Amino acid sequence: MFQTYDDTANPALGKARAARLREELARRGFHGFLIPRADEHQGEYVPPHAERLRWLTGFNGSAGMAVVLKDKAAIFVDGRYTLQVRHQVDLDTFEAKHLIEEPPSRWIEENLPKGAKLAYDPWLHTIDGVARLKAAAEKAGGSLVPVETNPLDAVWEDQPEPPRARVEPHPIEFAGEPAADKIRRIASNLMSGDADTAVLTMPDSIAWLFNIRGQDVPHTPLPLSFALLHEDGHAELFIDERKLGDEARAHLGNIVTVHPKDALGSALDALGAAGKTVLVDPATCASWIEARLSAAGAEVKRGADPCELPKAIKNDAEVAGTRAAHLRDGQALTKFLAWIAAEAPKGTVTEIDAAKRLEAFRAETGKLKDVSFDTISGAGENGAIVHYRVTEGTNRKLNPGELFLVDSGAQYMDGTTDVTRTIAIGKPGPEERDRFTRVLKGHIGIATARFPEGTSGAQLDAFARMALWKAGLDYDHGTGHGVGSYLSVHEGPQRISKMGHQPLKPGMIVSNEPGYYKTGAYGIRIENLVVVTPPAPVEGGERMMLGFETLTLAPIDLALVEKSLLSEEEVAWLNAYHARVRAALAPGLDAETKRWLEEATRAI
Repeated sequence: MFQTYDDTANPALGKARAARLREELARRGFHGFLIPRADEHQGEYVPPHAERLRWLTGFNGSAGMAVVLKDKAAIFVDGRYTLQVRHQVDLDTFEAKHLIEEPPSRWIEENLPKGAKLAYDPWLHTIDGVARLKAAAEKAGGSLVPVETNPLDAVWEDQPEPPRARVEPHPIEFAGEPAADKIRRIASNLMSGDADTAVLTMPDSIAWLFNIRGQDVPHTPLPLSFALLHEDGHAELFIDERKLGDEARAHLGNIVTVHPKDALGSALDALGAAGKTVLVDPATCASWIEARLSAAGAEVKRGADPCELPKAIKNDAEVAGTRAAHLRDGQALTKFLAWIAAEAPKGTVTEIDAAKRLEAFRAETGKLKDVSFDTISGAGENGAIVHYRVTEGTNRKLNPGELFLVDSGAQYMDGTTDVTRTIAIGKPGPEERDRFTRVLKGHIGIATARFPEGTSGAQLDAFARMALWKAGLDYDHGTGHGVGSYLSVHEGPQRISKMGHQPLKPGMIVSNEPGYYKTGAYGIRIENLVVVTPPAPVEGGERMMLGFETLTLAPIDLALVEKSLLSEEEVAWLNAYHARVRAALAPGLDAETKRWLEEATRAI
């Protein structure tokens, strides 16, 4: 499963490939083209044949866009990737911009010539995204024009074939609710919302609704497909039928009508011909789908994917499964941390060695299906690159006197994990201890938060940042993202961030991961997953309050803790957390690792 990315870290490829793309655009009569990091499902992970941004520029992050015009080009990445983009992209060919602070729409307004046609693939942009880009092109005096076939695909000579991995039913013991019951529940919501049909384009929604899983994209068990859900409870699945074996067909045959994937267009036409009101999610649905529905005469209703919120609220079986997954995962991670403590001070362990060893410990559980994302294994200055991915060219040793940041996760059938630990290799300095402890204070602030129903992640985000703010410090990423149940490690709509406006509800799983990054020196992040708990009384209080149960079980490096910066309550939380970790993990560990764990989780 572990892989490195030397082929995409060659900036020299970008200039030649951009030139070939420009030749194709000129042949078609276009001045420029938009290249998002997306496929037709708008998910975070895309199959190899859809890694168009990576092929063109060398950038392999999970979010970004390039705009290639006749005489200039730019690449847009968010705050997680501002350092990474400098290493992977030819900045003489592509000007690097911040995706949020300097968005593509602004750059288009300033750089698209009057009268120019800017092309885009309508399968690769959402309805909302196209609206913003169209407005920008028109403000510049140009026009945004959809293409029937992607011009980049025409010059990508060795483009891989689309995936067709087998679809597997997801057992009811892990799903916790039969697919037929989910379909009836969501269909009834459609009826109350005055829609006849919903178009489902997010593969994780389809996987959840029909209790199926696949292997079409890296690290997330998704079967790439589309679906229609009708208000009468009838569902249709559009998928490459070569993915379906006898077991999957038998499972689906009881709940859904299966069609070839290329039959979606004619099904949308039929909805239009019947004058149906069709729900699409403008934030995730490809603009091609809305255009096809409108042209066919359907009334298009824009609204949230009807599966997104129900999927985010985990049922009892899913919460129990993720607890079991975290117990198993915590034992594997603890074995790894004990191994690092013994081996790294020798100066022989590299970032790649560490990532491979951690995956091996997880594989030894016998339950590992995949890692949940490419392991971030960053030593020293590489740890300051928020979403760093090690290559043979960047691989560093874990040197004594430095910090090592490892952010990793696993996919088990009963749950998805995501955990970050920052480890001192040798004795840390006072600055590192100070910064780490401020991050820890923020982590504890989230872990211990109590809040009324209706509270959003945006309202909690400052809890994680306050100790850093007091020192004039901050971090340029959200504090927490939603996590699926043997699905995507990044799941909406819940999140803890300045933009996280979805109220948190019992059963939602989110990460708690404040951090601090000093460019050229080190990175710090402490991440546990937490589940929102049901309303409960607070002693002496007047209202019921929600809270968080920490799911992740793994030691936090005490060598980096400056106790004098912690309050009594924070010390009590850390000691109680470590006592819980020790009690839960020790029975499944060998004697040597158990001895290490006893010391690593001692009370301070």
